[in-house]
Amino acid sequence: MKHYFLFFALVFTVLASSAQETGEDEWGAWYMYFGTNQVTDKLSIHSEAQFRFYEVGSTFNQLLLRTGLNYHINDNAIATLGYGYINTDGTFEDIPGEENSNEHRIFQQFILKNKVGKFKFEHRYRLEQRFISTQADDFTEHRARYRLQLTYPLNEKWFLNVYDEVFINLQEPIFGQNRLYGAVGYNVKNNLSIQFGYLKNHFTGINFDRLQLGVFFNTDFRKKEQQ
Repeated sequence: MKHYFLFFALVFTVLASSAQETGEDEWGAWYMYFGTNQVTDKLSIHSEAQFRFYEVGSTFNQLLLRTGLNYHINDNAIATLGYGYINTDGTFEDIPGEENSNEHRIFQQFILKNKVGKFKFEHRYRLEQRFISTQADDFTEHRARYRLQLTYPLNEKWFLNVYDEVFINLQEPIFGQNRLYGAVGYNVKNNLSIQFGYLKNHFTGINFDRLQLGVFFNTDFRKKEQQ
């Protein structure tokens, strides 16, 4: 197992060193919770909260709350209709084109999963309708997102997780952003895991470094119904 950790440490170092070439010099942090709450064999409820800081422990930048209804077509295909609320303090000079805003977001999502040996692949396709209010204006934007995620289990408890996600605006400018992520994860128990990782958030001409701490907690309300 030792060589897996050495490989991941090397990738992490390369990403982190390249991310400081442009943009904000401070390291930020995202603290996140994700949950899948099963209610029937076919339906589950997605729950999510993210607290994003412009610096690791200060300068609160963004609150993101998201929920959705998942339809499990089968074990490897999930369709979702959801809603998100995003409050952003965009008064930091290095963030391109942002100001203080509130956003109500509707999204449609489709996830496909497959496995090659021990490698687990996940393809996530998402469309978003964004209703944004700022001090100066109210407007609507649309965008598409695609994320390719790869998970590799080291043993029953530890795993590696990497992904790349591209954001494409359906209005000018076409390119929105790209997120490259790598993390080490630990399965606390069957329905609870944590991940600690690094995110390179790339905008045109600017890169941001973000440490991430994620908690993933899944519940199954079907068990309560059977008691």
